[in-house]
Amino acid sequence: MSTPSMTLFHNPASPYVRKVMVLLHETGQLDRVALQASQLTPVNPDTALNQDNPLGKIPALRLADGNVLYDSRVILDYLDQQHVGNPLIPREGSARWRRLTLAALADGILDASVLIRYELALRAPEKHWEQWLDGQHDKIRRALAVLEADAIAELASHFDVASIGVACALGYLDFRHPDLRWRDAQPQLAAWYAEVSRRPSMLATQPPV
Repeated sequence: MSTPSMTLFHNPASPYVRKVMVLLHETGQLDRVALQASQLTPVNPDTALNQDNPLGKIPALRLADGNVLYDSRVILDYLDQQHVGNPLIPREGSARWRRLTLAALADGILDASVLIRYELALRAPEKHWEQWLDGQHDKIRRALAVLEADAIAELASHFDVASIGVACALGYLDFRHPDLRWRDAQPQLAAWYAEVSRRPSMLATQPPV
């Protein structure tokens, strides 16, 4: 096994970190990356992480030359160009923009889901902003509806950056927001997720229970 040449600021509960870890598994690059545990919230930052990423967010990837990449989208693009297999992000053409757009849709689900998590976990119940929470839930529902209606065949065609993003987003909904019962209105998406969640890369990166 080779000595890791990169360091990833890592927390197994982060869906953004999970995307990077899934790609590392899928492309055979796990041994190139050392994991540095990072515990943080918006009100309890990781001071070591802040030295490498002034935004104080994970994932952040420190390269062998000391440069640091963030956020997950940049890290995924970089790592996808460091292996010799088929690219998980198309290099050019309409396929590239379509897959990146689907990946961005998945990130939007994650962004709204994480914001809901912070609102409910970090603020006192009497300070919860229900209208704002409803707006985040609506974003998630609209995005899931688009995936169900327009993207199942594309997601099933390749396990790439789009599929990784959507799978990690759905996994995070199960992890933090099971009350949303997203499968009820998205049976095709649920069937697709049931299949891809059995991939070794997904099983190895499940968030802690």
